Amino acid sequence: MPGRVPRASEKSAGLKPDGATPQGEVASVSNAGDVAAFLRNAAVLKPAADSQLPIGRLIFGLDATMSRQPTWDEACQIQAEMFREADKISGLQIKLVYFRGFGECKASRWFANGKELASAMSRIACQGGRTQIRKVLAAALNDARDKKVSAVVYVGDCMEENVDDLCARAGELGLLGVPVFLFQEGDDPVAAQAFREIARLTRGAYCRFDTGSARQLADLLKAVAVFASGGRAALMALEKTGGAGARLLIEQMK
Repeated sequence: MPGRVPRASEKSAGLKPDGATPQGEVASVSNAGDVAAFLRNAAVLKPAADSQLPIGRLIFGLDATMSRQPTWDEACQIQAEMFREADKISGLQIKLVYFRGFGECKASRWFANGKELASAMSRIACQGGRTQIRKVLAAALNDARDKKVSAVVYVGDCMEENVDDLCARAGELGLLGVPVFLFQEGDDPVAAQAFREIARLTRGAYCRFDTGSARQLADLLKAVAVFASGGRAALMALEKTGGAGARLLIEQMK
């Protein structure tokens, strides 16, 4: 919103004012054994040989509107776990882009430290408002035009925008080689149709989750982090070690 002064908490979290841009069915909760196994597998993964950049860049888009409030705390825990595990993967930077309220959309700086990113996300509280997925895709486009973006993750439960407008931006991301991985909370059919089409246009993937599917969502998010860091070769390596999330993404990305 024009003229808005960022709060101190936003400054400390590395968040930019509204509209700012850079330069411009699944199962139960992950246990300690699952996380330990993932860490062992991730530790031996190397960036793909054909990667042109030593650092993978992942944009994490988040719907923080009021409809997500009932499961917000659980979702934050899962996402924070992804950030912590991403910390163990060499060469990965993550940017957080979230929306909520009346036209409010913010983008963080690039984080190389998963703990700092999880801390920034923990400061976000849900507020009533309509979806602003277009702004998330636009922010990804701005970054991708400046420097390679490995992937975009989006987590949300509904879609209240012009789907053709979203698909136009998704098509541009697809041309730039940026896959979008969309994770839908709940089963809203309008959102499902739009998310599937965005995934198709970008050669990404779409998956649905609910309150009983925390483990699969965690596995999927970790698999995306591996892909962003090491490309398809690293994702296939994770799948060979038994990574269920990697297997689901590979099946869709075909």
